[in-house]
Amino acid sequence: MPLKLSLKPGERFVLNGAVVENGDRRATLVLQNKASVLREKDIMQEHEADTPAKRIYFPVMMMYLSSSSDEGVYDAFVMRMTEFMGVIKNPEVLKECVTISRDVMAGEYYKALLRCRKLIAYEAERLAGGEASSKS
Repeated sequence: MPLKLSLKPGERFVLNGAVVENGDRRATLVLQNKASVLREKDIMQEHEADTPAKRIYFPVMMMYLSSSSDEGVYDAFVMRMTEFMGVIKNPEVLKECVTISRDVMAGEYYKALLRCRKLIAYEAERLAGGEASSKS
């Protein structure tokens, strides 16, 4: 199924590891085959991975964008996910972690990235004091 990207002027995205920038007008691209694509807003620099959930997102993003398998990146994901799950008590969040791990093991990195966004949102809510119950 083709992927349609609607781009704002100057918007950047990564396509199979190459950084591409749109020109000075809105544009629409249609990708006819499978490709690794991330919009600029979904790209995280290593220094931005400054919370436990973001430290899970970053290696998943690297696996998604990489054309070759790097055991070190996978190992970093496993270590960060294990640490995260070790302190989480909320059953729904733990279930999401298991699903992310399954997606990664199946090579479904984009699905895992979408789910990691939920972990980041949960973490941000917790850090802001949003869920003051004992669910952790």
